[in-house]
Amino acid sequence: MKKIAVVGAGISGLSMANYLEKHNIDYHIFERRKKEDMAGHGFLLPQEGVEYLSQIIDCQLLFEKGNFLKKYIQYSHQGKILAEKDLDQVFAISRQALITILSQNISQEKITYGKAITLSDIEEGKLQSIDGSHSNADFTIIADGSRSRIRGEIFTEEKLRTVRESEVVNIVKNKDIATTIDNDFMKFHHEKGGLTFGILKLSSDTILWYSQFDNEKYIINECSPENLKAYMLEVFHEWDPLVFSIIMQSDYENVHLWHVYELEKLNPFYKENIVFIGDAAHPLIPFTSQGVTSALKDSFSLTKHLVEKENIQQAFKEYEEERKPEIETHIKNGRTLLNQFLLPLDQYTENILPISYK
Repeated sequence: MKKIAVVGAGISGLSMANYLEKHNIDYHIFERRKKEDMAGHGFLLPQEGVEYLSQIIDCQLLFEKGNFLKKYIQYSHQGKILAEKDLDQVFAISRQALITILSQNISQEKITYGKAITLSDIEEGKLQSIDGSHSNADFTIIADGSRSRIRGEIFTEEKLRTVRESEVVNIVKNKDIATTIDNDFMKFHHEKGGLTFGILKLSSDTILWYSQFDNEKYIINECSPENLKAYMLEVFHEWDPLVFSIIMQSDYENVHLWHVYELEKLNPFYKENIVFIGDAAHPLIPFTSQGVTSALKDSFSLTKHLVEKENIQQAFKEYEEERKPEIETHIKNGRTLLNQFLLPLDQYTENILPISYK
């Protein structure tokens, strides 16, 4: 097997690189963003995700940078506990911390930042690094995210639609706030539905918070951090004091407004010498909390079939056959969780856990 080109140096691309490293398979990563622009917010890793990570990293490093959550607690928007559920080894970590850990096993000579790759680059063999060198790859693994440009160039008839939910996400380093919060996944819900506020404790001095909005009820346009903070304070001013204090004390310099998209129908996971992994193959809406774990499982599965099969197309085929059914389950579960989010609280089902399990 010759060199592989990987497009994207986010969680999916770096996970793939780590699995390739493990099997001594040659590769080079191309990332359109600069290295300093690779930061983000954070996410949940169910136990299965941690198990797949343990195959490619030292999990002690992981555990030092994040936090296991004990239980999920559902609150009304005014702070009344509505339900609780124990969590089984669910781990919370920032995106930046995980990217740093995944990068440690990869030589910086194998990553070219600031280089956007197009479909014509791949087809014409023009995978040129910033230093002018060329990568003669046998095939290309696409890991460039949910709005993959290359996927859109190949599957020109795909329909990417806006989901009826937008999110505001932020990480706050504030020991005073963090010390008041247990190692739980806390989520406050408005009784009329379509508005939530979630809190995850990442460390002794850092929390991640996010708010989910029904974007047909709450219109949030791109705006300055100051205006976004003012909007958040206006919307949540009558909520539980903990929620309001977190919004008030947060620094909004790196806050992220996330408009969520999904494919109406999944595309094939490969075409000719191009194969897709992670969100580039199958965008999952955030209600599933399975984006990172799915990317890890994609990377494991694809690497396994590349090692076992001499024929690349057969490896791609078996990778898709293995992964697609589970992804379809997560998509179905995600839509169920989205529909529940839009309902008034008194119409929620007993299944309150905002994580999709296969």
